Amino acid sequence: MLASQSPRRRRLLAWLGLPFSAIAVDTPEELDTPLASDPAALAQSLAAEKAEAVRAQALGDDALVLCFDTIVVLDGEVLGKPKDLPDAWRMLRRLSGRTHQVVTGVALASAGSAARTLAVTTNVTMRSLTDGRIEEWMARGEFMGCAGAYNIEDQIAEVTLDECYQNVAGLPLCHLYAEFVREAARGEVGWPDHLLPSVPVAPCDAALGRSCRLGPRVISEAG
Repeated sequence: MLASQSPRRRRLLAWLGLPFSAIAVDTPEELDTPLASDPAALAQSLAAEKAEAVRAQALGDDALVLCFDTIVVLDGEVLGKPKDLPDAWRMLRRLSGRTHQVVTGVALASAGSAARTLAVTTNVTMRSLTDGRIEEWMARGEFMGCAGAYNIEDQIAEVTLDECYQNVAGLPLCHLYAEFVREAARGEVGWPDHLLPSVPVAPCDAALGRSCRLGPRVISEAG
């Protein structure tokens, strides 16, 4: 059960070859908390709150709930989704030409157990943005729903081959695959063999036109 209506997350999760359904969940995204000093812990906490909200909807005992929350960190300051148009302009002007971090918290929850969480951090370099480029991006109408007011798929930011591109898109694909494999090995998921996830490296590389160096390492370490 994917607790997100994001078309991007649905598309990425489908690359794992597992059957899933999607459900909307709306929880407060409170960034001004003591956890803001630890962005990874904050992202995990926000994802776990979503997981608990979904479990409260009395899903079936065999449902595995997946929740994600993505934040942007610049010079130690956490940036969430912009509050309004001026806030989006402020974020993009600050990020322009700078390297920052994108942190996605992941929560997995099933009946009778607390949510298991992890966080993945990606270093991202924003291209230098003119006002005209910012206006062009904003004209697409997507910025209000994006942490840091941007979407990497619009090619206004970039990552190296040693960083997880899809983490910036909101779903750290290879890290999630590795977590599924580890949970299956521990007997915590209980999927039958024919439902084990597909390795996502090839479809990810094909979609991006590159050869990621991080994904194969993450998957190899998972065994």
